[in-house]
Amino acid sequence: MRLDIQVPAGKGVIVIMEMGVPELVTQRILTNIGSDDFSESSLADLPADGLFGDLAVIDGPHVLSLKGGNELEEIIIADMSFYTRKGDDGYTGVLGEGRIPKEHPRTEALGAIDEATSALGLARASARAPKIAPIILQVQRDLYRLMAEVAATPENVEKFRAITEAKVTWVEEQTDSLSRDVRIPGEFIIPGDTQASAALDLARTIVRRAERKVAELYHIGEIDNAQVLNYLNRLSSLCFVLELYEDQFEGQSPTLAKG
Repeated sequence: MRLDIQVPAGKGVIVIMEMGVPELVTQRILTNIGSDDFSESSLADLPADGLFGDLAVIDGPHVLSLKGGNELEEIIIADMSFYTRKGDDGYTGVLGEGRIPKEHPRTEALGAIDEATSALGLARASARAPKIAPIILQVQRDLYRLMAEVAATPENVEKFRAITEAKVTWVEEQTDSLSRDVRIPGEFIIPGDTQASAALDLARTIVRRAERKVAELYHIGEIDNAQVLNYLNRLSSLCFVLELYEDQFEGQSPTLAKG
């Protein structure tokens, strides 16, 4: 991947990159430079044969130059904005055709996964044990790809399939490795002995909520990859072991719930 960002006078933001369109959406690069869910839904299926020459005007100031089919070469945002007003009707885009209500089970699941990623970011920023931050960062990257898979409509889901049995095995391996270095309490504990461990416990509970929301999608046939469920299930266990590991690194014994 090549990514260069330039800010020429009077021309807004120019981003030069070489990346497939689905990968661009999955990694949320367009979101990060000020687009919105509209672009996430439009770019997923952008047809190369529907372009005028080598340019496609997607939405007013959003201009894309494409080469070699769906390879995105240049994005010019003449008037960069962090809002589009496209969600004012209470609907949001998906990775595919159509829009769904913001209270839809799919939107609820995506929101919970997003919250889990943010809570893990808080934990990563405050973690003191050197082993923890790289593990959390990898999990956060996995969750972004997991979000794309959950957001994809049935006709597009194969393009965003990212959570495999190997990903689940990796989470299990991290959990097993760390658990050999921590003392597992024999009863319930109360979080809050260190800042990082408290953030990890918060992340654990949000991950469990995300798992419940994704399970609902799975049971009603909205998604079909059981590994997404398995990943979230194992992740809550990893968060718990990371919490214990961080407390132990800081020299803190867990506070028992019974007192």
